[in-house]
Amino acid sequence: MTLETKDDRTLFFDMLPLVFKADNDPNGMSLRVKVFTVPGQVVHASTRRLVLQGADGIAFIADSQIAETQNNADAFLDLRANLKELGRSISEVPLVIQFNKRDLPNIRTDAEIDELALRGKEPVFKAAAVAGQGVLESFFGLLDRAWARLDAENDLTAKLGIGPAAFLEKAAASLGHAGRAHALSTACVGGDRKGVAK
Repeated sequence: MTLETKDDRTLFFDMLPLVFKADNDPNGMSLRVKVFTVPGQVVHASTRRLVLQGADGIAFIADSQIAETQNNADAFLDLRANLKELGRSISEVPLVIQFNKRDLPNIRTDAEIDELALRGKEPVFKAAAVAGQGVLESFFGLLDRAWARLDAENDLTAKLGIGPAAFLEKAAASLGHAGRAHALSTACVGGDRKGVAK
């Protein structure tokens, strides 16, 4: 989906709709998973804030290039500030961090990223998106943590008649990766491992 803005920039939103119906009642509750991507440039801060307003989880995509270290830090502070402005805390929103562009030269080493991951509670995924590496892992890591939070708040397991592990497996199967949900969602470094489906 594209959206034209007043400054003549076009924003692109990639959406991945997944719909799950209650197993215990075909006419009962359904769960719809929608993924929105938003640009990271400073000029799009208001767009990010708008999308964050209703977000049940966030994947923060950092650039692995050493030259982007300060931009990553600024973007993370912007994320925190946007959530605060919306009356939310970064600690209450399921969050995963992905270090993308691992295929480029002059990047932070694996050891550096591992060390950074151990400092925080958020799981960190390494990725090279153009090669399809680490993208599904990041998505399932976020899906796992978002389910844990929403299940605790809304009792999704009872309402949908499906537990967290089965939910992730259904999602994996619908994306053509049956039997891999647990391996995908746990392919991270760091993180507190709470809410990880078994």
